[in-house]
Amino acid sequence: MTKSYSDAYKAAGVDVTAGYKAVELMKQHVSRTTTSGVYDSIGGFGGMFMPNLVGMKKPILVSGTDGVGTKLKLAMLLDKHDTVGIDCVAMCVNDVVCVGAKPLFFLDYIACGKNNPEKIATIVKGIADGCVETNCALIGGETAEMPGFYPEDEYDLAGFTVGIVDEDNILNKEKVQAGDVIVGLASSGVHSNGFSLVRKVFDIDKEEDLHAYTEQLSKPLGEVLLTPTKLYVKPVLNVLEKVKVKSIAHITGGGFYENLPRAYGENLTADITLGTWPILPIFNLIQEKGNISSHDMFNTFNMGIGMAIIVSQKDAQQTIDILKDSGIQAYQIGKMIEGDHSVVIHE
Repeated sequence: MTKSYSDAYKAAGVDVTAGYKAVELMKQHVSRTTTSGVYDSIGGFGGMFMPNLVGMKKPILVSGTDGVGTKLKLAMLLDKHDTVGIDCVAMCVNDVVCVGAKPLFFLDYIACGKNNPEKIATIVKGIADGCVETNCALIGGETAEMPGFYPEDEYDLAGFTVGIVDEDNILNKEKVQAGDVIVGLASSGVHSNGFSLVRKVFDIDKEEDLHAYTEQLSKPLGEVLLTPTKLYVKPVLNVLEKVKVKSIAHITGGGFYENLPRAYGENLTADITLGTWPILPIFNLIQEKGNISSHDMFNTFNMGIGMAIIVSQKDAQQTIDILKDSGIQAYQIGKMIEGDHSVVIHE
């Protein structure tokens, strides 16, 4: 029997057998993510999933896709690849839950200059960790070895998720009104946005640069920056079961000024009060080191708030309590006022 192997392709920089080894190594991680809807194991031409539609009147599929961005540069410098997969999952599933959807399954795409099976498996371990935490099945993916396009030790990582929500439960931003409260969910750090600016501020181009600022941060800079994005899915779904949530915003690239307005109507403004939540030391250091204006900080980073839930005043404390019981620190960071579809941040 002739097995798949090509000396010519290997001479061109693509080792197909390394790809097969990577798949074998990652299977142990993929198996941890199996949920009741998984219809087949990985290895086929398409990932299959059978959703449970019991009790749903009009099920709507909700999709989201994203990558990790230049945060990957730091992972490569430190040769630490076991957490960026969590970032990839979080950036996708945190988006779909803003609609009110429960993530069902996830697929990843890894492009690299040279397929190192152990490294690829480590990346997939992080993806599996994120999927397990959000009860989202990893049902497929792709590893593309692209010599001459990426340097041998570099790679890119992106992902895609599909969730589901009954039509009657889709969150509608038009229900938000003046007087409603904005509950902010604490972030774990910079998450996966703004790293081009972060790298410029700290002039990061070698591993040694990531071992600085331990005194200010209580940890080396690289460890703080590589902290994975917080996964909000389970806590938010828990809130949605018990509270009439009006709208949700995932605070990603574009910070407060870009993301909050996506969660309410044209005639409203988010009135945010500084001091109602702790701004993490990393953001203070970035602002000081880079001499960055407060506006630009709030227009680039999450500033310690990774997600915002808008509820009626009467539901605010219950929402905060549910989140805390779910392991997420939450704060009443502001309220909705009549306005011009903007964001106002003040002391």
